[in-house]
Amino acid sequence: MADILTITLNPTVDLSTHAPEVVAGPKVRCDAPVADPGGGGINVSRAIKFLGGKSTAFVATGGETGARLLRLLASEHVKFTAFSVTGDTRQSMSITDKSSGAQFRFVMPGPVWDDHMVNDALHAIGAAAPHNAIVVLSGSQPPGVPVDFPARLNSALAPKKCRLFVDTSGAPLRALTQSCVGPFVLRMDDVEAEDLADRPLLSRVNTADFAADLVARGVAQNVIIARGSDGSTLVNRDGRWHCARAIDPAQVVSAVGAGDSFVGAFCMAMSRGDTQIDALVFGTAAASAAVMTEGTKLCHAADVSALLSDCELVEV
Repeated sequence: MADILTITLNPTVDLSTHAPEVVAGPKVRCDAPVADPGGGGINVSRAIKFLGGKSTAFVATGGETGARLLRLLASEHVKFTAFSVTGDTRQSMSITDKSSGAQFRFVMPGPVWDDHMVNDALHAIGAAAPHNAIVVLSGSQPPGVPVDFPARLNSALAPKKCRLFVDTSGAPLRALTQSCVGPFVLRMDDVEAEDLADRPLLSRVNTADFAADLVARGVAQNVIIARGSDGSTLVNRDGRWHCARAIDPAQVVSAVGAGDSFVGAFCMAMSRGDTQIDALVFGTAAASAAVMTEGTKLCHAADVSALLSDCELVEV
């Protein structure tokens, strides 16, 4: 089995709570908050752990909040290697309004990085990555990290023949799609894909056509585009497939965590030698399972197993 290393440059301690009503003006009295470790790569490692797999989370942390984050990871028995940064790790807050069910999410930017921290991180990741590992770069980049960081990371990992899975957004995603860096997998959601394509991607065929163009231009070897409740589309030079999500809309509790669960399951399947198509199905089942739980809970292994046979795989 191939080792899995996940990378979280901008982790967070996620605080979640409930309030009778969220309105401007008076003090909003909240319930006792629940704290969870957060950030793209961290949640991918957590999902892999929940599914019975193994990974190591490379986590950039600083200050007292960073120390708390590492304690939270340790309490969940997630293996990690910490990279020290200047500044305090960020916190995020989500408050659910009991009267309406609406959720308000407040996300902080994180500490500002300088060029030395960026170069040190690239060196540290290169040293931490085992040969032939699957390396997952997931989540937002901290302020100060250049948009070409995924490309630079891909080059840094080349001597160890690692397969890089990139799940990012915003300016770093746009920069990556305008290059020919060629990571093993590039994943995005439908909103990000439509923004990059500058047109609606209304059908699975539209989505597959856009992904195929990225593959043809050498942007990535495999491109995965999540189509929300419809599932995910995978395109590479061998073909185009779509796997539909296996869940009734009435079972949806929270869409938070579906993407990270997908990535964790996909990479776990690849690490044990499954094909990309089989990994697509396993990832889709994990994403389906994740929406059946509160966001911080990600996916449950029993739910994933139960949903596998209901995932519909088709060529597009």
